[in-house]
Amino acid sequence: MRRQRPRVIAIVPAAGSGSRLGGAVKKQFLQLHGKPIIVHTLQQFEHCAEVDEIAVAVPEPAITDMEQLVRRFRLHKVSKVVAGGAKRQDSVAHVLKTLDLKDTDILLVHDGVRPFVQRKKIVELIKACREHRVAVLAVQPKDTIRRSRGGGFFDQTLDRSALWMIQTPQAFTAGILQKAFARAAKDRFYSTDEAALTERLGIHAKIVEGTYDNIKITTREDLELAGLIFERWAKSDLI
Repeated sequence: MRRQRPRVIAIVPAAGSGSRLGGAVKKQFLQLHGKPIIVHTLQQFEHCAEVDEIAVAVPEPAITDMEQLVRRFRLHKVSKVVAGGAKRQDSVAHVLKTLDLKDTDILLVHDGVRPFVQRKKIVELIKACREHRVAVLAVQPKDTIRRSRGGGFFDQTLDRSALWMIQTPQAFTAGILQKAFARAAKDRFYSTDEAALTERLGIHAKIVEGTYDNIKITTREDLELAGLIFERWAKSDLI
């Protein structure tokens, strides 16, 4: 009998308040060319053959609305919609508690407001995770980066070739990510991304080069840029 490959599950934390965008509608539910941003994001995983299942964390009052979007847009791979937490790490932890996992399963953690991750990059990331246990998408900065320790002056120009801007998805074998979350909970340690938690275990992420289109929509300017990216993607059949 042919051995089945480990499952691939996308965890999408989308419980943020979106305070920097303002307005009554949370940013993940804002419209982008006729669909909520979160739907655009989920469809990239829905249409990726390597992804088996999707679990989403949203604000508790938005669970019913999210479930309706799942049905309306036929997001068949979405198996769980759970209440998120106060912080991103809490939301991912809530999802992890609901999943029946094997250590070899692969978990992709992806921001709910990054709708422009290319499916081929998801596949590359999964392959890298199978080989290295942890892998993240990242791009190098285009601009010169200088550091200032205060006082209104720069004190050092950093080597741009050694710097990376981290994106999502970030990919982990389930056993590693669960161990990293257990350690973080024990130490009451919070980070802005999951790869920092696995670094605390001495496990460093394999870099998979991403694309500059894979923006996180945080401000009004980001939303305007997202509209332009969508139009270009539509012409290139990436949507």
